[in-house]
Amino acid sequence: WLKPLWCKAVSSRPTPPLYSGPLSVPFQDMARVKAFELRSKTSKELLKELDEMKAELATLRVAKVSGGAASKLAKIKVVRKAIARILTVFNQKQKAEARKQYKG
Repeated sequence: WLKPLWCKAVSSRPTPPLYSGPLSVPFQDMARVKAFELRSKTSKELLKELDEMKAELATLRVAKVSGGAASKLAKIKVVRKAIARILTVFNQKQKAEARKQYKG
C-alpha cells in the first residue's frame, strides 16, 4: 500500500503540542509589577517604566499578528495590567501633589 504524495508533506511537519495555552510556559523574564514598589519611585521613573512597558506591548502585538508563541500571547495581558498599575500610581501621585499644593 502506497501513501499519496500529499501525505509526505504533512508528515514532515513537526506536531504541535497537545496544550499550548497560557500556562504551558511560565513567565520567567517578566515579574509582575507590584503597586507598593511603584509608589516608592519618582514620577520620572514611572514614566520611563511606562514607556518601556508600552514598547514591550507593541512588540508583543506584532508577535501576535505574526503568529507568535502562546507564552507571548499570554504575556500581553500581564503587560497591559502592568501599564494600568503604573498609570494608577502615577495619577494617585499627581492628585496627592495637587491636593498638597492647594491645601496651603
